[in-house]
Amino acid sequence: MNLGAQENAEKAAPAAVTPVKQVKLLAIGNSFSANTTKFLKDIVKDSGNCELVFGHAMIGGCPMEKHWNLAQKNESNPEDPEGKPYMFNGKKAGLKEMLTGEKWQVVTIQQFSVISYKVDSYRPHAKNLYDYIKKYAPDAEVVIHQTWAYRSDDKGLFKDDFNSVKMYQQVTNAYYTIAKELGCRVIPVGTAFQLAYESPEWEFKRDESFDYKNPKHPELPKELHSLHAGYFWKLAGENKKLSYDSHHANFAGEYLGGCVWFEFLFKEDARNIKFKPKNMSEEDAAVLRNIAHKVVTEGAKPKAGE
Repeated sequence: MNLGAQENAEKAAPAAVTPVKQVKLLAIGNSFSANTTKFLKDIVKDSGNCELVFGHAMIGGCPMEKHWNLAQKNESNPEDPEGKPYMFNGKKAGLKEMLTGEKWQVVTIQQFSVISYKVDSYRPHAKNLYDYIKKYAPDAEVVIHQTWAYRSDDKGLFKDDFNSVKMYQQVTNAYYTIAKELGCRVIPVGTAFQLAYESPEWEFKRDESFDYKNPKHPELPKELHSLHAGYFWKLAGENKKLSYDSHHANFAGEYLGGCVWFEFLFKEDARNIKFKPKNMSEEDAAVLRNIAHKVVTEGAKPKAGE
């Protein structure tokens, strides 16, 4: 082949196509799984070489026991609407229908945060769900989503000597104990939250200059580097009331959770993620991406876990 013909052949040759990594994921959870997967599709889409098929069996405030009981109700009477609490392909569905409606590669389970630190609350419901998943999606890997502890200034659950650190320790012990019993891997979102709060780059401090007893709308306390929703104003009748959420993730916590799930599921370095929320600086996004990578791939542990 002469030089000109070779050049023409090279121009005509199709460019090498990067294989797409596809993961078919079904999350069985609650608002915490909604938090941690909120940005996952955006992260995956912007990666350029990954694809996500996502299903969500979600009920707000739902423990493992309720998911299991509803699955049994659906088994006993498939026409009972109470046994079809989820949305799948645009219609109400039971867990069996969701499990058989797609060839899932990964199915996640998690506990309701209020009882997540109590290992006995997982038994026997985690095993029941595991067996149920394997019955209808035998090729799927069952993975446990480790949820996070509440923010350090929580006023509801934290009493006496029970605080955010102790909640993290007990939540972690519960999830990993059950994971060992079932032979499951764990998505370490709770560990990432704790490591972030212990990191100098992401230290959170309560705003002591704010008048919490006599707040004035629309003023809010400074909550720099919070991963939790924190304070917000909501309508109470005709008035605005200062409210507080120390449980759910805010956009930063949702982003950190999404980065953890992405690296765990796709085995792609979270530090290379391009997507970030619009209201987050690139510097902050880089800190959270780095924490996700440290936890998932390097096995980093917070001091609270030592």
